[in-house]
Amino acid sequence: MTETSTIQQQGKTGSSTTIYNPEDAVLERYQEGARQHQESLCCPTEYEGNYLEILPQEIIEKDYGCGDPTRYVNVGETVVDLGSGAGKNCYILAQKVGAEGKVIGVDFNDEMLGLARKYRSEIGAKIGHENVSFVKGKIQDLKLDLDRAQAWLQANPVDSIEAWGAFEVVRDRLRQEEPLIADNSVDVVISNCVLNLVRPQDKKQLFQELYRVLKRGGRVVISDIVCDENPTPEMIADPELWSGCLSGAFREDAFLKMFEEAGFYGIEILVRQSEPWQTINGIEFRSMTVRAYKGKEGACWERNQAVVYKGPWRQVCDDDGHILRRGDRVAVCDKTFQIMTNPNSPYSKDIIPISPYEKIALEQAKEFDCKRSSLRNPRETKGLDYRITETDDSESGCNTESCC
Repeated sequence: MTETSTIQQQGKTGSSTTIYNPEDAVLERYQEGARQHQESLCCPTEYEGNYLEILPQEIIEKDYGCGDPTRYVNVGETVVDLGSGAGKNCYILAQKVGAEGKVIGVDFNDEMLGLARKYRSEIGAKIGHENVSFVKGKIQDLKLDLDRAQAWLQANPVDSIEAWGAFEVVRDRLRQEEPLIADNSVDVVISNCVLNLVRPQDKKQLFQELYRVLKRGGRVVISDIVCDENPTPEMIADPELWSGCLSGAFREDAFLKMFEEAGFYGIEILVRQSEPWQTINGIEFRSMTVRAYKGKEGACWERNQAVVYKGPWRQVCDDDGHILRRGDRVAVCDKTFQIMTNPNSPYSKDIIPISPYEKIALEQAKEFDCKRSSLRNPRETKGLDYRITETDDSESGCNTESCC
C-alpha cells in the first residue's frame, strides 16, 4: 500500500487504527494487474461467439471481469463501458456494433488506458473500422474529463488554497462546457465487475450518472459481484478485500434497489451465478448481471389505449405502480403503452397491446386521468358509435378476401 493510501488515526484510548482510501487501493491493485496477470481478480466467464479470436493475448490476460454484458448490445448502438480496463469488452463491442456504432471506454488507471489504447489501430485494421476510444474519467463523475483536468494542473500547479479554488472553478467549467460523456447521448452503458470498487459515499452519484448519460429508452447492462449479506466492518476496512471486488460488493436486493431509486424501470436479473465465487465469514459472493431501462418519466396523455397482461401470474405491478391483472383490459397513458409494447421493451413478451380503432394524434390528446377506473371499456377503444356487424356465412364458405 502506498503512503498516500493509508493514514494513522490516534483513538481516545491511545490505540491507532488504519484508515485507507479505497480509490488508492483499487488504483494500485489494478496498476499491478495491468503489468502482470492477477488470477484473484478474475471470475471465470464464458464470452459469446468468437469475438476474442482477434484480440491480443495481453488484453485477454490483463482484463478482469465477472460476466459478459457485451452479449446484450446490438448493431449500430453507442455504448459506454465503465471501468474499461485493458479494453477487452470494448474491442468485443467494436465488432458487435459495427462501423455505424461507437464504443467509449472509461477508466482512470493510466496503466490500463495505455494498454487498451496500444491496440486501437491494430484491431481497427482487423475489423475494418475504428470505432473505439478510451477516455480518462471516474465512473461516478462522467462529466469531468480527467485528461483535460490533468493538463490544466500541469500548467497551473496547485500550491495554495487560492490555486485549489481556481482548479475547482476549472473543473466545474469542464463539466458544464466540455463534459466527458454528454447528457442523453448513449444507447447502452455496460460495466464488468467495477461498480463494487466505487467508494460507498459515491455510489448514489454513480447510479445518477448511469441514468444521466443514457438516451430515453436506453439501458444499462451491469455485471458485478453481489453478496447475500452485508460485509462485516472488518472486511470493509481491509484494502485487499476491497480492491479484490469483495468488501464493496452490493447486497443482492440493495443492488436492484439502487437502480430503482435512480429512476430506472424494467429492472431484471439476466444471470445469477448459482454457486458462490467466494465465501468469506459465511458471506457468499457471486456474479450477477442486471439490465435496466431509462424513460418512464414524462407527461401522461390519454389516447384510449389499453394493455392486457397474458399471465401466468394472477397479477403483476410495474415500476410506476400499475397493477395488471391477468386478462384485464387495463387503461394506460400513451407513455406507459409505449414502454410496455415496444418490441425492445422488457415487458412486450407478456403484454397484448390494444390500440384504438380511431387514433388520437398526440398533439390532440388530453391529459390522462390517473383517478379513472383502471379498466378500459371496449367501447372506448372501438368508439361509442361503433355498430359494425360481421357474420360468417358458413354455406358459402370462407371468403379469402374478407376473413382470412
